[in-house]
Amino acid sequence: MDFTLSPDQELLRDTGRALVREHCPASLVRAYAEDPSVADDLTARLSEFAGLVAGPAVDLCLFLEEMGAALVPGPFVPTVAAFAPIVAAVGANDVFESVAAGEATGTVWSPSPVELHAPAGDRVEFVAIAVEGGDICVTDQFELAPLEVFDLSRPQFDAKVFDAKVFDAKVTGDSGTIGHGSYAALYRATVAFSAELIGTTRWMFETTLEYVKTREQFGRPIGSFQALQHRLADMSLLYERAWSSVYWAAMAIDADDDEQHRAVHVAKSSASEAARHIAGEAVQMHGGIGVTWDHDLHLYMRRAFMSEEVLGTTAWHRARLADLVLQEGGQHE
Repeated sequence: MDFTLSPDQELLRDTGRALVREHCPASLVRAYAEDPSVADDLTARLSEFAGLVAGPAVDLCLFLEEMGAALVPGPFVPTVAAFAPIVAAVGANDVFESVAAGEATGTVWSPSPVELHAPAGDRVEFVAIAVEGGDICVTDQFELAPLEVFDLSRPQFDAKVFDAKVFDAKVTGDSGTIGHGSYAALYRATVAFSAELIGTTRWMFETTLEYVKTREQFGRPIGSFQALQHRLADMSLLYERAWSSVYWAAMAIDADDDEQHRAVHVAKSSASEAARHIAGEAVQMHGGIGVTWDHDLHLYMRRAFMSEEVLGTTAWHRARLADLVLQEGGQHE
């Protein structure tokens, strides 16, 4: 499998990186917790890229990876990562077209085991809600109840439907596995959020690597100590494996490959594992400063830990992967 980016993909990635570096500083992420309106200008700029929802999963992932590296707040990521593929799958074509044109935003509320509690629900026009029986409700008439969350830059909510249009599509089957009716939408959403998480992980690893090169102890950079070098090597391996897994899954989705059902579980479990491990190591290697409010690392740690719960935990995806392997093994007996 060839992971080489095309010139257009490199341009897309670089454009997203430049945009968030200029318009999404850490100060904006911090301010969002108190006043979500501070990200309105950023959301408007990002809406120009909403058309990615109608394109390849790889392109969407490349852009969302840069969003994760900047901890982009607001409705853009929930809209393009989760809401758009769901409404497309259930046939809400008018809503999907509005999203793709950058004219509408939405979020998704889904119960266990693939949890998604309406992130940025207070900044969107629509919400797609998984209701009893697995049907999907898409509506602009809803009530929200804020939840207490660890990630202050991504508020989440319980959502209640007032007047919903119900579409005949299944999100989850009785066994907790992805149902056939909209499995493609859930696959795409899971990989998209995994790509965002990869961006968050990349920032933590690169920031930690630079820090240990300059932080001195006993008259020498702490990065010269062999014990830390081994730990950094482990961090690098986890990150590279997770990155490859995410883009393998994205390419499998684009190719409608039979392996996509396994690739998605590998991608999310690998991304979550890498994020949690690297977040813990990053905090330790930064020492006391890593847990202070003034340092940005705690913002990324919060996002990493919360994102592990989005659309299935590491343990849940590994259990589903094991079920698939066992099922396939039984078919060959």
